[in-house]
Amino acid sequence: MEQELNIQKNVALAPFTTLGVGGPAHLFTNVDDEFGLMQAFEFAQKNNLEIFVLGGGSNVLISDNGFQGLVIRVGVRGISLSDANEGNVDLTAGAGEIWDDVVRYAVENDLAGIECMSGIPGLVGGTPVQNVGAYGQEVSETVVSVRCYDRRDGAMIELTNAECGFSYRTSIFNTSEKGRYVVLSVVFRLKKGGTPKLAYPELVKELENAERKGVSSDLKAVREAVVKIRRRKSMVIDPDDLNSRSAGSFFKNPIVTEDALNSVRSITPDPPFFPMSDGNVKLPAAWLIEQSGFHKGYIHGNVGISEKHSLAIINRGGATAAEVVGLMTNIKDAVKEKFGVELHPEPVFVGF
Repeated sequence: MEQELNIQKNVALAPFTTLGVGGPAHLFTNVDDEFGLMQAFEFAQKNNLEIFVLGGGSNVLISDNGFQGLVIRVGVRGISLSDANEGNVDLTAGAGEIWDDVVRYAVENDLAGIECMSGIPGLVGGTPVQNVGAYGQEVSETVVSVRCYDRRDGAMIELTNAECGFSYRTSIFNTSEKGRYVVLSVVFRLKKGGTPKLAYPELVKELENAERKGVSSDLKAVREAVVKIRRRKSMVIDPDDLNSRSAGSFFKNPIVTEDALNSVRSITPDPPFFPMSDGNVKLPAAWLIEQSGFHKGYIHGNVGISEKHSLAIINRGGATAAEVVGLMTNIKDAVKEKFGVELHPEPVFVGF
């Protein structure tokens, strides 16, 4: 049933984000279906308003001035399964579903392919945008298609995996076609009764410890191990854990050339790195940050670095977006000065 659009004024946005900072939305609306989304865009166009589409708020930094246009929060729900080919099952999830609920649902239904991404905060709609990944898995490995609203053409469209242009933490949604598409649902192709992916040393070690206690490394065990690791690092949202009041990993792991790696080696012997298929290497941003003088638990006014994870900038209480940007800039400058490596932030910056 079609419902009238409910537009609210001066809605605080900080509570909708995991970092908990930022000013208000001039106008705000929740939409839970395709018709509501199109209504919202028509309203914005009619009133000449800028639009920001808000998902789970786990990967955004909102300006202290807030957002002067219309914030649309996409709450399209629903999870369904359908048989695909060769023992595979397609799981379709609405953009407004909590991502970790979808991972749990897949594991409970013995569907392999996304188990290593347990515990990641946010909604389904954000997963293809960032090509979310963890512990050796990325959503690009299982995404079949993404249903979107095409803002340019004013139409609904299905994009295939190839059309999404996935690479490390990127897609067309946050690069070449940034701002054009609004994700409404995603289809993931998962393997019924498949074996879990064990490619990450830290996860393998955690499971080996569990096996010694008689726990088999099935999908459920992998999920539990990932959540346990993430919780130790305060990378699972917990209202009682100050260190989890963050936007997750604030910086991407930089991908550099062999020459750049050798330059880093000339400063610090034996830096950790991961070879990439294209001949480049990925450097751990956390290591670069710590080597540049920013330790876990570093304090900078009302913000700081998590005591558990040097990639997470946290809100220690009463923080402003300006303080977050200030610490971010200090970290970037220090890494650049010491290693000549440019760090790039992961969160989306809104209202700056």
